[in-house]
Amino acid sequence: MTTTPPALLIAGHGTSDADGAEQFRAFTERVGKRLAPRGVTVGGGFIELSPPPLGEAVADLVAGGHRRLAAVPLMLVAAGHAKGDIPAALAREQLRHPGLAVAYGRPLGAHPTVLALLRERLDQAGADQDSTVLLVGRGSTDPDANAEVARAARLLAETTKTAGVEYAFISLAAPGVPAGLDRCAALGARRIVVLPYFLFTGVLPRRVAEQATTWAMAHPDVHVRGADVLGDTDALADLVIERYGEALAGDIRMNCDSCVYRISLPGFEDRVGLPQTPHHHPGDPGHSHDHPHDHDHPHGHDHAPLHADIHRRHP
Repeated sequence: MTTTPPALLIAGHGTSDADGAEQFRAFTERVGKRLAPRGVTVGGGFIELSPPPLGEAVADLVAGGHRRLAAVPLMLVAAGHAKGDIPAALAREQLRHPGLAVAYGRPLGAHPTVLALLRERLDQAGADQDSTVLLVGRGSTDPDANAEVARAARLLAETTKTAGVEYAFISLAAPGVPAGLDRCAALGARRIVVLPYFLFTGVLPRRVAEQATTWAMAHPDVHVRGADVLGDTDALADLVIERYGEALAGDIRMNCDSCVYRISLPGFEDRVGLPQTPHHHPGDPGHSHDHPHDHDHPHGHDHAPLHADIHRRHP
């Protein structure tokens, strides 16, 4: 007996920019082609601004005989859309289509694939070890979402050879692009690469470029270049497929995407699979001082027991 695998529903934000919407649709087709050998049907829709709407995409999948879906939010951070709008829309579709089962995945996040694509865009923009990078995210009223952009900036700084990585936002949160560029200059930067933290082109990425150009014209002593968005790539498609598999298997990990003990990050390759041993505090029974402290932690603490527990549960 052959069982049809659940369909993949890619949920996008939507944009009034025709090129950005088309890039999303082309990317959905790319994912569909990569999953076709596995017999997985792929659909995609937007929660606002662009056709097709998410409800229409669900209706098409249901009309094709699918009663099980795995939905992946095609977003870099878990802001209000991924946390609230998309789940609410999916719940509405389940009311419209009784018996429809939906597994909900997580956003892409600062996954090693995303970080690698960011490094590619920096290389293409001519960034070098003397360049300071300004990573510019969408911005949100959700502090957790904004913190994810800061986290991505720090991970990028740790895994690429530049003079440093700062971050800014194009809307809803501070610092804005001009303030972010001011900060880079105040830190001594004379070469800045503005790196948009966006999947595809659209109104906001274009605004990032415009604001960076305006700032550069007012600061002729600083060389400013713009990098491209992540774009429609096979690597990104494979990450969405990974999120699809997670949603179906229930393998929603903690922060293991960028954990140096399970993922090979540039400069930290020797830590992959490193055995973990507990660190004893001076007051612990049987403690001795014949071991080195781990200076990665400000007080010499080592979180190895927690890592060890996580990796036992997520081999």
